[in-house]
Amino acid sequence: MSGVAASAQAAASFRFSTESLPEPERIGMFREVFARKILGMDVAPLGERPFRTDMTVKQLPGLNIVWARSSPVRASRTRALLADGKDGFAFQWSGSPGFGERRGRELTLEPNDGILIACSEPGILALPRAHAVVSLTFPREAMGPLVRDVADYAGRPVPAASPALRLLAGYVEVLRREAAAAPPELQRLAVAHVYDLVALALGATRGAADIAEREGVRAAHLAAIQKDLVENVHTDISIEAVAARHRLSPRHVQRLFEESGTTFTEFVRDARLERARAMLASPRFRHKRVSDIAFEAGFRDLSHFNRWFRARFGASPSDLRNAAAELR
Repeated sequence: MSGVAASAQAAASFRFSTESLPEPERIGMFREVFARKILGMDVAPLGERPFRTDMTVKQLPGLNIVWARSSPVRASRTRALLADGKDGFAFQWSGSPGFGERRGRELTLEPNDGILIACSEPGILALPRAHAVVSLTFPREAMGPLVRDVADYAGRPVPAASPALRLLAGYVEVLRREAAAAPPELQRLAVAHVYDLVALALGATRGAADIAEREGVRAAHLAAIQKDLVENVHTDISIEAVAARHRLSPRHVQRLFEESGTTFTEFVRDARLERARAMLASPRFRHKRVSDIAFEAGFRDLSHFNRWFRARFGASPSDLRNAAAELR
């Protein structure tokens, strides 16, 4: 449960870990300095084990994202804390089951269910197991154009199997790695994509078909496919197989890449070149021949590999390997 105020500044991130605090002071300092002042929450550990948490916060224009790993915890937005004036929303999911209360109603969450939390209302959420949690916090007006009476959706679980929630989770994981380095205009575009996906997950849009055509869903599909390709680029890849894995048509996958300014084939080739470049620069693969590395990166024609490698990196594979060795 999170009440981080959304930032309007350029992307920034920071990490907080209780491991840097003396154990007897961890929970007290975390509650007073971080939880109440930054998160707007009162946090109490559950169970007998020492309290631990490790979290990364990423601030984007109009959106804060928190990735955290924590021991069992009970978080509450008390009536006393409402005086801080935070009135935005948090949407989060956790690998732990959870239970809580909102507006006098009991909440029960299965692992990875999503939940919208209104920061302007008191509430309680307990996560009784050690867990990883992702929390997205955004201003109240962010959902205005997308969701009517958004506060009515607070406290309603979104099933973990929801396709929209799965797309959202995958897209946010991409932002974890890339958003901090993106220019401001791309940060704002990424935030708009997140808003679309949250609205679709809530099921409270102007119509699922309307949102499905918005950029957020298309961007999430593309990010998921690109992640899939990068992780499996060393294998035999076909657009038909990739489309089937993501439950899309091959033509739809082609259009997603074309809209991003490239093609499926070009993306796969460039990903393989990047894999080969990384292997050539690493001392771990110094014993391998260039041809072996090319094949392991997914290339089947050595002459094509050499030509494409030189065109992309301005040097032959052997020259790049030698240059990297000289720097070590």
